[in-house]
Amino acid sequence: MLLIVGLGNPGARYKNTFHNVGFMTVEALAKKCNIRFSKTECDAKTAKGSLGGVPFVLAKPETYMNLSGQAVKKLVRAYDVDVESELIICYDDVDLPIGKLRLRESGSAGTHNGMRNIVSELCTENFLRLRIGTRTEELAAGEVPLIDFVLSKIPYEYMPALLKSIEGASAALDDLIAGKTFARVQERLNHYADGK
Repeated sequence: MLLIVGLGNPGARYKNTFHNVGFMTVEALAKKCNIRFSKTECDAKTAKGSLGGVPFVLAKPETYMNLSGQAVKKLVRAYDVDVESELIICYDDVDLPIGKLRLRESGSAGTHNGMRNIVSELCTENFLRLRIGTRTEELAAGEVPLIDFVLSKIPYEYMPALLKSIEGASAALDDLIAGKTFARVQERLNHYADGK
């Protein structure tokens, strides 16, 4: 059983903000797989599906970003998920420019509070994560504080590039569910993000 968690904040106030890119990614995959987030369990909205006979659960924590780990920990226990091989976390990453995607098998949480909480609750950094770049020129130039940026609505001019990267991230998740190797999916993502 694969558990794929998109990070974000619940509620209309946070819809289409940079911090909700993780939500947007699992929503895109749910739409592609023709499934809906119809259940609330373990402090998260969930959608269940299967691809090629492989069952998976998509989840959007309802705990708000900074406590994402609480929901992830409950979901891991409820579905008896092996953290190192069956958990995938999708989230916005200001360390990557918009349009860039990175797949990693482990690593630190960086500046992301949701990831910090997940690492703290799971007591490990060894789980798959799909990073979706959100750094804009304004953020890179220090023109806007980080906390204001991540909770701000995505400006129109950045939406096409971000939607394209979400499409690529969704395709990568599809590949992982289908059983393609980490190395192959990682290579495809790098090429996708470079516009090849």
